[in-house]
Amino acid sequence: MAKSLTGKAKHHPPVWNPNIDGGRFCNPVLFMDYSDPDVIRKGSDFFMAASSFSCFPGIPILHSTDLVNWSLISHVFDELPFGEYEAPAHGKGAWAPSIRYHNGEFWVYFATPDEGIFMSKTSDPFKGWEPLIQVKKTKGWIDPCPFWDDDGNAYLIHAYANSRIGIKSKLNLCRMKKDGTALEDDGEIVFDGTLNHPTIEGPKLYKKDGYYYIFAPAGGVKTGWQTVLRSKQIYGPYEDKVVLHQGNTAINGPHQGGWIELDSEESWFIHFQDRGAFGRVVHLQPVRWIDGWPLMGEDIDGDGIGEPVLQWEKPKTNAKEVKQPFDHANDDFSSDRLALHWQWEANPKQDWYSLSATPGRLRLYSRGIPHPFKLSRLPNLLMQKFSGPSFTATVKLSLNAFSDTMLAGLAVMGREYAYLGFSKSENGYRLSVYKGRMEGEQEDVKTEEHGVQAETVYLRVTVDEQAVCRFSYSMDQRHFTQIGDSFQAVPGRWTGAKAGVYCTDTGGADGQDGWCDIDWFRVEPAGGECHEW
Repeated sequence: MAKSLTGKAKHHPPVWNPNIDGGRFCNPVLFMDYSDPDVIRKGSDFFMAASSFSCFPGIPILHSTDLVNWSLISHVFDELPFGEYEAPAHGKGAWAPSIRYHNGEFWVYFATPDEGIFMSKTSDPFKGWEPLIQVKKTKGWIDPCPFWDDDGNAYLIHAYANSRIGIKSKLNLCRMKKDGTALEDDGEIVFDGTLNHPTIEGPKLYKKDGYYYIFAPAGGVKTGWQTVLRSKQIYGPYEDKVVLHQGNTAINGPHQGGWIELDSEESWFIHFQDRGAFGRVVHLQPVRWIDGWPLMGEDIDGDGIGEPVLQWEKPKTNAKEVKQPFDHANDDFSSDRLALHWQWEANPKQDWYSLSATPGRLRLYSRGIPHPFKLSRLPNLLMQKFSGPSFTATVKLSLNAFSDTMLAGLAVMGREYAYLGFSKSENGYRLSVYKGRMEGEQEDVKTEEHGVQAETVYLRVTVDEQAVCRFSYSMDQRHFTQIGDSFQAVPGRWTGAKAGVYCTDTGGADGQDGWCDIDWFRVEPAGGECHEW
């Protein structure tokens, strides 16, 4: 579990607090990029799984007791067993998981678009997950969801990635071994949304009051809606109904998530909203069942379709202890393990870093990549999600460089990115700003440089509500000097923008020219009030 802050990195209020007075909450409940969320209830505990794409460790698992305040408790896997992920594979990796509780264990299923469908399980998600099992080796099968029926038969429903297999807008249902480890057939299409629900995907299969329900988003991430299908037979035919759409609200593409039913008989739906550089942030909607169909949010205009709410009464859960707002961005590196909110851009290697070389600091060892130099190709980028709606991130960093091509510093990563680099020169040290793009072979470009006379600096990026970023630096942690022009953060491939640290050699050398020591990384709020957009 992510550790608490002590000593050097003092505690600050969370960047975003979804709790408001009067026993109410405001959306998003998580103003961070927990994309494609699925959620289950086990007693008075709630567990959420989300996509991780090509960030490692993968498939974050979060815990809550009230559906509003969440904490990050584990990841399903440390790495993927394919050479593709030894280097950054932006946009690939683990897509759209499902989480279920069955036969005394927690199960997570997910797909990688090029390698197949995978599963892991555990009896305690706080303590880790079993090694991955490849349930189906295939290309283009995505968004899997398992289902164990009342008669003991097991199934798996999934969607297709048009970019990999040339099929889209269809949902396929397969028989699965009862132990969940393999599929028994190639399935059959149970719903074709080509005409009325294009790009239907992310199916979640449930059973309620004698009906099989498939909850599935359609229409695209930013422009889509939440569809629900129902049938008395698991293979259909299925009726369809739109149960949640943007309507006249500012919440675009409200869909893709999980349904939860409480002991209080309340129903809730967790889903995401695309917020550009801030990623796909998590919302919570009340659900009412009317004539055997769920209505999500609030039917404001009376058209029978719900619209997402910004504020609502909190769920009536059995919580004995309410968690605090999500606050995992800070780190003073006093633990013997990296905090859970950090993720690498490729399968991690132990020799990239040390938490014991200088206890209480994170040591990043320099790693190089072949020319042309692009930071987006560097596997040992250590990144974390943007915290919305605005924030300031500061890092205290010391340099131990044996060459003038070694570079360490603070980065903002997306399909277009910028970073602040600290390096050694003949006359002392220098700070430089670079910009680059993921696509293409063009080398990153230096846009500004300042000379400094210290081997320890404080580097900062300030991000406003429009995700406009400004770099600055300080020698004393009090007086900061802006460096470079402001720049617009943009999303990555299927992810929001990320902020983090790195240590590299722009000359291509690997591990020969030193390291940087990071004393702490601190994220502070710049706003955070609950308001409408």
